[in-house]
Amino acid sequence: MEFDTVIHGGTIVTPTESWQGDLGLVGGRIAALAERLPGGARRIDATGRLVLPGGIEAHAHIAQESSSGLMSADDYYTGSVSAAFGGNSSFIPFAAQHRGQSVDAVIETYDSRAAPNSVLDYSYHLIVSDPNEKVLTEELPRAFARGITSFKVFMTYDLMNLGDRGMLDILTVARRHGALTMVHAENNDMVKWMNARLAAAGLTAPKYHAISRPALAEAEAINRAISLARLVGAGLFIVHVSTPEGADLVARAQASGLPIHAETCPQYLAFTRADLDRPGMEGAKYICSPPLRDAATQAALWGHARRGTFESVSSDHAPYRFDASGKFANGAEPAYPAIANGLPGIAMRLPYLFSEGVAAGRISLQQFAALSSSNAARLFGMERKGALLPGYDADIAIWNPEETREVSLADQHDAMDYTPFEGMRLTGWPEHVLSRGETVVEAGELKAARGRGRFVARAPYRPDPNAPVEPELTPALNFGAEIRP
Repeated sequence: MEFDTVIHGGTIVTPTESWQGDLGLVGGRIAALAERLPGGARRIDATGRLVLPGGIEAHAHIAQESSSGLMSADDYYTGSVSAAFGGNSSFIPFAAQHRGQSVDAVIETYDSRAAPNSVLDYSYHLIVSDPNEKVLTEELPRAFARGITSFKVFMTYDLMNLGDRGMLDILTVARRHGALTMVHAENNDMVKWMNARLAAAGLTAPKYHAISRPALAEAEAINRAISLARLVGAGLFIVHVSTPEGADLVARAQASGLPIHAETCPQYLAFTRADLDRPGMEGAKYICSPPLRDAATQAALWGHARRGTFESVSSDHAPYRFDASGKFANGAEPAYPAIANGLPGIAMRLPYLFSEGVAAGRISLQQFAALSSSNAARLFGMERKGALLPGYDADIAIWNPEETREVSLADQHDAMDYTPFEGMRLTGWPEHVLSRGETVVEAGELKAARGRGRFVARAPYRPDPNAPVEPELTPALNFGAEIRP
């Protein structure tokens, strides 16, 4: 067989094992694995390097308006370039429906933003905030048929919160059509109650954001979200878990056989609420929701990553500049609820996870491969990505496990004016990223053209057919009533 490219001499890493060997690529796909492969029109020397599935960033806000109308700093060019420099070969940002918008129009808008600009292959998770009858019965099924088989809903924020009844309706539609529902789980009334009391006391500096959204608000909402999904027999993916209590609830649900999935994010492993108490308005750089917690929480979350509770560690890249276009769109010293909510981090997700996870001995190389790529490919239906096997897209990241860098803004290659990771010393860095066999990043240089990325139509999500079913929805136990779709 004649290979377009042979990657030789590296340590090939999968979610289950690692070995010394070569990869042969043909026509943008992996064609062969062997101890040694001759030939190749191009040969890439990976001696002393790790050859991993290219990262799949499954949680990022790119060219997206917030519910208040504020546009994120990165478009699909800068966002995809930043992701590529961070070791990713594809990503799944959000396409946000706001109240009054049709899902069809939202997808058309995001197509026009992504197709001409992305250097990486991409798909979308929908954000659904207005699940009216037409959306539920016509527009979402059309989106699913096109291969957009996941969407996110909110249990907080007045302009996004669906309420429990809305959640049940949308979980039912997802189950019927083979989609996976993602949920931002925080108790909206707990948060609003805390905000009102802090405001009444004049406690509005950035640091008070940390206590305005209690850990209990997340735990309560995760418990409720799991219960709602359990009632209708739907799969559920809980995004950005930030508390030990929340992670414990996920682990218990998984142990009982329920199709419950979850992620955490680097910011909950790297920073604490003390970062919001920086001088002046510097703490605004660290405002995200759920908020940053404490060192004990970090240790607990690392434990859950190691034990497999989290199937991915995603960036939740939400880039708002430290100026009037972003964090301070509502004034130079606004109260914390008026500060744009989110942290940038799409380029730092994998270097941080490798350094503080693999190099620090908290997770294995195999777990890194799963958390960075393979699990996301499986869960979100990217059937040709996330694995170093014949027939799969040649989406590959070659890592130098020994390289140590001090993080700087220049490393990010995004449209931001700060990185919360500034000054950290990290060990392990992606040197060469390929997407469908084409070099995207090599030796610190971008090699890919704007708009080369392709939309990825994703396969349906199918929960385990043996997952437990509530007796009230089981015909043999509920007088023959057919309630589930």
